[in-house]
Amino acid sequence: MSVSEITETRQYLTFKLGNEVFATDVAKVREVLDLTPITAIPRTPDFMAGVINLRGSVVPVVDLRLSFGMSRTETTRNTCIVVVEVVLDSESMVIGALADSVEEVIDLDPEQIEPAPRIGSQIRSDFIRGMGKRDAQFIMILDIDRVFSAEELAFVRNRESSQELVEAA
Repeated sequence: MSVSEITETRQYLTFKLGNEVFATDVAKVREVLDLTPITAIPRTPDFMAGVINLRGSVVPVVDLRLSFGMSRTETTRNTCIVVVEVVLDSESMVIGALADSVEEVIDLDPEQIEPAPRIGSQIRSDFIRGMGKRDAQFIMILDIDRVFSAEELAFVRNRESSQELVEAA
């Protein structure tokens, strides 16, 4: 969905990674969890923090900071896991995303959202739906379905399936 397709006021969950504020459509958010123990999985990409047990289900957890080329998420009392539902090849998948902190749920009108800046053809920015403006602050609105490439999500999905098989044995 592009900015031009946003024609009504929507609610977004805002969260921080470093000093930057990001947002995702609340319709994609399942829940926000306090940081719980994450089980690391060997031989996974750096951005893959591991998996958590969410009421009996294995949920992969990714470090968004690493995905965005930032430093690894440092654990603080505000660190949390934003559990989102993403779509890969028309199949729904639940993923946890580490965030430095969750801010609030905000309403943004279409006129408060500008298209994502064009950075050039070599830098991937298709996962930024737009730039929300609130007071003097910019908020990067993520298209959470596009934050990871299809290959990355397929890798996470395959690891999730492997972990479920191991736990079932």
